[in-house]
Amino acid sequence: MIRIVYRWRVKEEDFAKFREVWARTTNHIHETVPGALGSFMLRGPEDKTEVLTVARWDSQDSWEAFWVADNPSEMVGMREIGERLSVTVYDEVDDFTC
Repeated sequence: MIRIVYRWRVKEEDFAKFREVWARTTNHIHETVPGALGSFMLRGPEDKTEVLTVARWDSQDSWEAFWVADNPSEMVGMREIGERLSVTVYDEVDDFTC
């Protein structure tokens, strides 16, 4: 398993719309893209414009297959509202949240 951490900058006034589009997008990807295992969102307590979305994938190969295009159509709505600052891939070592 891997986790992908996407770091975003989202204007406070755009956050509700970003959250709505992210929820629809992440659920669609989870339901339709092989290897996509869902995602969660975090928001900074002091800097409300800092947003992290953390996706779980069964493998790096599955994630890379999804990102074969530089901007998959599923991600367009989010990228129109928020600025993606970085993407970092991590191997999942343990998860005791379930």
